[in-house]
Order: sequence, then C-alpha cells, then structure tokens
Amino acid sequence: MARSSSNSKRGRRGHRANSAYLGLAVVTFIAILVALFWGRSAGPHEAAAGGGSQDANAVTETAGPASPLAVETPPQSERPAAPEPTPEAVAPGPVAQDTEPAPAPADADTLGAENQDNAEVAEMVAQAQALLRSQPGKIIEVRDQLNGALAMPASPQQRQAIKDELAGLSEDWLFGPAVFAGDTLCGTYPVKSGDLLQVIGRRHKVPYEILMEINHIRRPQSLQAGKTIKVIHGPFHAKVSRSSFTLDLYLQDTYVRSFQVGLGAPGTETPTGLWRVQEGGKLIKPEWYDEKTGRTYKPTDPDYPLGSRWIALDGVSGQAKGRTGFAIHGTKDPDQIGMAGSRGCIRMFNGEAILVYNLLVPLYSKAEVVE
Repeated sequence: MARSSSNSKRGRRGHRANSAYLGLAVVTFIAILVALFWGRSAGPHEAAAGGGSQDANAVTETAGPASPLAVETPPQSERPAAPEPTPEAVAPGPVAQDTEPAPAPADADTLGAENQDNAEVAEMVAQAQALLRSQPGKIIEVRDQLNGALAMPASPQQRQAIKDELAGLSEDWLFGPAVFAGDTLCGTYPVKSGDLLQVIGRRHKVPYEILMEINHIRRPQSLQAGKTIKVIHGPFHAKVSRSSFTLDLYLQDTYVRSFQVGLGAPGTETPTGLWRVQEGGKLIKPEWYDEKTGRTYKPTDPDYPLGSRWIALDGVSGQAKGRTGFAIHGTKDPDQIGMAGSRGCIRMFNGEAILVYNLLVPLYSKAEVVE
C-alpha cells in the first residue's frame, strides 16, 4: 500500500510537470509569434525614423565647421545647387548693377543741340538757301529765317553751317553800302547842315567809325550835307564762350560773325557773367601798368602787350559783378589766340580787335561770358 501511494503521487507530480512544460511552451510560442508579427509591423517605421535622424545629422555636420575626420568632399559638379531664396516683397527702388550705370538721358534740347541734327532746322536752312538762289534780293528775309533757325536746338554742325551762312550775308546787308528793303537793322539818313558823324553814330547807338567804313568816308569832317548815308540801328553785343574760345558778335539779337579769342589762364580765368563797355574805356594803345611787376608799358615798347585796341569792361552780373580792370584788346602774341593764357582779359588778333572796337559802343554794348 505504501509503495502504491508513492507511485500515485509521483504520477500526479509528473502530470503536473508535463502540463507546466506544455503551458510554458505554448506561451513561448505565442510570444515568438507576437514578436515576429510586431517586428514586421514596426520595422519600416523605425527605418524611416533612423533615416531621418541620419539626414538631420548630415545637415548639421555640413553646416558646421569641417572636421579632420570628415568624409571626402564630393566633386564640385556633384554638389547640389543652393536653392534660390524667395525674394521678399519690397517697394520698388534702385536696381543694383555690377557694371557702371548708364548715364542719365539728356533732355530733348540737349540731345538736339549736342547729338542730333534737327530736321526742322535743316528744312528751314534748305528753304532759306533756295530762296536766296531764286531771289537774291530777299536777303533780309533769308537772314531773319536763318537767325531764327540758329535760336533753335541744333547739332554743332548745323549751328556752324548757319553761322557761316549768316556771316557771309553780313558782308552785304551790314558791311556793304547797300540798304535792302524790309531791313529793320539798317536804314538811311539824309545829312543836314551842321550834322556831325559822331552825333549821328551816338544817336543810332553805334560808333561813328563803322559809319565811316560802310559809307566810304575817309574823315569825319568829310561828311557832306544833302547826301544820304547808310546807318546801323545798334547796339552791337558780344557773347564769349570759355569752352570754345570764341566771341560771337550780334547786332541787337541778330548774329553777325564769330572771332577766335584768347582767355584767362588757370588761376586768372575770365569771369563769367555780364559785362558792359565802360564809358570812356575805348582807347587806342593806352599805356598799361602791370601791377604784378610794377612796370608801365608804353605803346612804343617792343614788348607792349595790349596790341591795337583796348575796350574796357565793367562787371554787371554773375561772377563779373563789380569787377573792373578787364578788357577786350589786341595782342603782341597771336599764338595765344585760342588758348587760356591771359590774366583774365579777352585777347583778339589785332585786326579783329579794331573791327570790334569800331562796333561796340560804351554803356549800350554788352559782353556776356559763358562757359
């Protein structure tokens, strides 16, 4: 009995052990299945997360300073291009340029005057020339039309061509003995007993010398009563350009002709502005005192610097205002004409200085100096 009971107990314990082993095996099998299933489901997500982490690290390393252990830099051609930044919306402003900015466009007058022929001016000149060829007696009409064209914007070539035409015409209507119909700048005067040429000139605001010249009167005393002479309705004016070294002569506002001049040297430039011919300032070879050297020059001195004539000027406006001691005069050194070599005066060839002397009248004639 005793042996039988022991065997029964051992049988029950073996059964329980087997059941425990079976249960453990089942649990283990289920756990393995769950692990396998869960591993398949979670794997791609972890891989994606892992890839994202590597990318983030790569960006950080690229942005930071290079490490001695950094991987080899790929060839330049393999580097991805940096994305273009999206421009912000800003108010319009000046555009930055790598090259030098183009010059600002000039206004229409500047373009016409400096760069381009003016078609309207060209047409006016052509009409005036055609009129003069077909009707030479229309010289005054031609003169006025060309003078009007000269006041319009035009290229330098056009302006010079017009001036050449007007200068040629002036030899007839102004410096010749004839008086043309319709001319408001010239006329006739019947000489009366007791008339003086100087008085007639003063009355018409011109020097008597020009009246002697155009009427072929040898001496003022030779004026004869009962004769009709040609007179000019002045005054004459001058316009001096510092940039071109020219003096343009006008009768009232009508262009007559141009002269080349010498002007002030650097440091003693001819002042710009408006000047007036000084009363009592027209002289023939006056003595001249040089304040710089303290020397007085006489007309008989071999190195007398003033040439044939002296036309003193008084400053009226601009840089010229209130200034004296300046003049239009001749020169002993014609090589200085067209150059900046004087102490501020306007130098001319001696023969041309005499002509201008015979045209400008004190107080009424003005000289404008421009750049």
